[in-house]
Amino acid sequence: MLDAVVVGAGPNGLTAAVELARRGLAVEVFEAADAIGGGTRTEELTLPGFRHDPCSAVHPLAVRSPAFAGMPLDLHGLEWIHPELPLAHPFPDGTAAVLSRRVGETAASFGPRDAGRYRRLVAPFHGRWDTVAADFLRTQWDGLPRDPVTYARFGLVAAQSAGLLARTRFHDEKARGLFAGLAAHGIAPLSGFGTGGMALLFALAAHECGWPVPRGGSQSIADALGSYLRELGGVIHTGFEVKHLDDLPPARAFVFDTSPTALARIAGLGDAYRNFRYGPSVFKIDYALDAPVPWTAEAARRAGTVHVGPTFGEIGEALRAAVEGDDPAVPFLITAQPSIVDPTRAPEGKHTFWVYGHVPNGWEGDATEVIERQIERFAPGFRDRVLARATAGPPELAARNANYVGGDIATGSVAGLRLLLRPRLARVPYATAHPAVFLCSSATPPGPGVHGMSGHHAARAVWRSVFA
Repeated sequence: MLDAVVVGAGPNGLTAAVELARRGLAVEVFEAADAIGGGTRTEELTLPGFRHDPCSAVHPLAVRSPAFAGMPLDLHGLEWIHPELPLAHPFPDGTAAVLSRRVGETAASFGPRDAGRYRRLVAPFHGRWDTVAADFLRTQWDGLPRDPVTYARFGLVAAQSAGLLARTRFHDEKARGLFAGLAAHGIAPLSGFGTGGMALLFALAAHECGWPVPRGGSQSIADALGSYLRELGGVIHTGFEVKHLDDLPPARAFVFDTSPTALARIAGLGDAYRNFRYGPSVFKIDYALDAPVPWTAEAARRAGTVHVGPTFGEIGEALRAAVEGDDPAVPFLITAQPSIVDPTRAPEGKHTFWVYGHVPNGWEGDATEVIERQIERFAPGFRDRVLARATAGPPELAARNANYVGGDIATGSVAGLRLLLRPRLARVPYATAHPAVFLCSSATPPGPGVHGMSGHHAARAVWRSVFA
C-alpha cells in the first residue's frame, strides 16, 4: 500500500507530493493530461518555435514563495529571468505609471500628489517580504503569524477594498489605475473585501522579488517540481484520468489537486460542495509576432507585464461586466511579453505575446476584436505585427484544464469572504468528510496563484491527520 496518492499534477499537487515525499512517504501522482503542469504549461500553440504559456506566465508569488524556498528547484533546471520593469500601466497620452523594483521610481511615475502617499503605504512592509508572504499566504487556522504586529497592521490595510484604498489614498488617475489593475488579478469586483490586500501584496512582490518569468516557459516550474519529486522517490503517471477513487491504487491518504466538485464526484462525497461558487472567466489570446508590440509608452516596451485599460473606472466596469454576466465591451487586459527577456520563447527576431480579458463564466463569445481594438489604443499598428494567434475562451480553457470550471482560472470565486473561506467554512479547509481524502488545489487557502502554498498547507494537514 502507498502512503499517499496525489490526483492532479499542477503546482499545488506537485508541491503536496514533494512535501510528503520529503517526509519519507511513498507517493505517486496521477495526472489526466499527457504532461504535468496544470496551469504551468508551455506549448507551441501558434507556429513552430513559438513557445507560449496557455495559462500562467509571470510569477511574482512564486520566485520567493515560502513553499518553494526550501526546495532546490534551481538544481532541477528552474531559472528566473527579470525584465527591466516588472509592470507598466500605459495611458493614451503616451505616458505610463510603472511598478518598478524601486519604490522611488514607482512613486515618481504617479506624479507629485501621490508619490509620497505611495511611499507611506508600502513603507511599513517594505523589506519584510519573507515574513509578510509567509503570514499572508498561510491558512488563518494555522497558529499564530510569525510577526503578529506587522500582520495586524497589514491586515488593517488588506481587508479594505481596492476601491476604498484607491479613493482614500490617492488623488490622481495614474496611481488609482495602477492599483486597480493590480487588484484585478483577483478577478473580483474592486469593491470586494480583501481586494486592496491583493493589490498591495503584488506591489510589495515587485519591489522585493520582481515579477519574473521562468526561462523556457512556465512548464519549467512544473518540470523542476517533478524532477525533484522523482529524486525523492516519488512516481508520476500521466495520461491517467481518475473517474472513481477505486481507479487508484490503495493508499493511506488521497490528495486532490482538483476542483471541489470534481473531488466530490470522484470520492463519492455527494453534494458536499453544493454551495461552492465559481467565478468569472477570461478570454485568452496567445500571439506569434513579427516584432515587439509597438507600445506608445516607452516604459511598456521594457516591462514584462503590461496592463491595458487605464482608468480606475474602466477597470472596475470591465470586472463588473464579467461578474454580472455581460459581454465585454471595453475589456481590461493583463498582458505579458516574456520574449523581450527570454530569447528561448521565439525564433530569432520574433516574439510571443500573452493577453487575456475578463468575461463571464461559461461565456461562449469571441472577444478577439474587442481585445485587439483595446491593444491598438496603446500600441497602434499592433495587428500588422501578428503572424498567428491562438484563442481560448471559457469552453476551451475548461477543456484544457478540468479545474477551470466554466473557464474560472482561479478555481473558485474570490468575491467577498470567499478568498478566506475556501472551499467552505471549516477548521481544516483541506480535509473532507472522508478521513483519507484531502483537497490541495487553489480552491483552498490561500487561493489562486502559482505559489504552491495550498499544496504546502494541505500536505501538512495530511501529515498531522494521517501520519503523525
